Amino acid sequence: MTGITTHGEKRLVLVSGRAHPQLAKDVARELDIELLPTTAYDFANGEIYVRFNESVRGSDVFVLQSHTSPINQWLMEQLIMVDALKRASAKRITVVAPFYPYARQDKKHRGREPISARLVADLFKTAGADRLMSVDLHAAQSQGFFDGPVDHLWAQPILTDYVRSRIDPARTSVVSPDAGRIRVAEMWAAKFGGVPLAFVHKTRDISKPNQAVANRVVGEVEGRTAVLVDDLIDTGGTIAEAVKVVLAAGASDVIVAATHGVLSDPAAQRLSESGAREVIVTDTLPITADKRFPQLTVLPIAPLLARAIREVFDDGSVTSLFDGVA
Repeated sequence: MTGITTHGEKRLVLVSGRAHPQLAKDVARELDIELLPTTAYDFANGEIYVRFNESVRGSDVFVLQSHTSPINQWLMEQLIMVDALKRASAKRITVVAPFYPYARQDKKHRGREPISARLVADLFKTAGADRLMSVDLHAAQSQGFFDGPVDHLWAQPILTDYVRSRIDPARTSVVSPDAGRIRVAEMWAAKFGGVPLAFVHKTRDISKPNQAVANRVVGEVEGRTAVLVDDLIDTGGTIAEAVKVVLAAGASDVIVAATHGVLSDPAAQRLSESGAREVIVTDTLPITADKRFPQLTVLPIAPLLARAIREVFDDGSVTSLFDGVA
């Protein structure tokens, strides 16, 4: 028999950028490993330097970065980390981006616009990523932008388990903040045993960012707890307006649930004054003190990320984490 056969063990390595170090520590703790020691700093002109302080040759490396503000800095840092790993002979590189950067720019609304979500996927691939992992993409079809395996994780089980403890399903309706998220709202309604479904009819000026007008509620909400569900909350304008419209339609109270708490200013003020009983997000992004308000609840995403990372490393099934739906 020609050649050389080895029987070495695989090595899982978790690497973290500087955007959300607490999340990386939480994922490492769930995996019962330590983060790879890394040196990372900025030069005076803003250029980023990264070096890994241990060998990664032949390793299965997961590069975790949360793309919070300033998003372009953290995206560039992750790209540089992937490039460094490729040049250090890592066997497989998986980009773990809990909040996928530029996810909202996944199609052209008007002529001469970019599809930035596709550009980001191309950048990851060119840098040397073999695989991509993210949570609740803005549009599921964005998985097709990356030329390689994509693990699209869902935070819905985490959110629904918590919300179920806060409601009476017999007096609950699930509400989508717009017509585009109805499919997600349908899955939430099914999780609660087939509760009524409604959506907020809204209009948006596509020439102006972060601006939408909520007009009216379509569906049954009067006298019921309305659970408003979305993938992300940025400045909070859309959700705050939706809460007010739903309450005006006769809902007894409103709970807001979203995966990604971007919470750009003035989201904290808007949401705290919106009339919502509770606003629930996960910690895919860091929630700093200035973004917090009394009604906010933050649920941990680290257990889900750790389980998915372990399934990928063990050549298992990520889909099995979501009852066969992923």
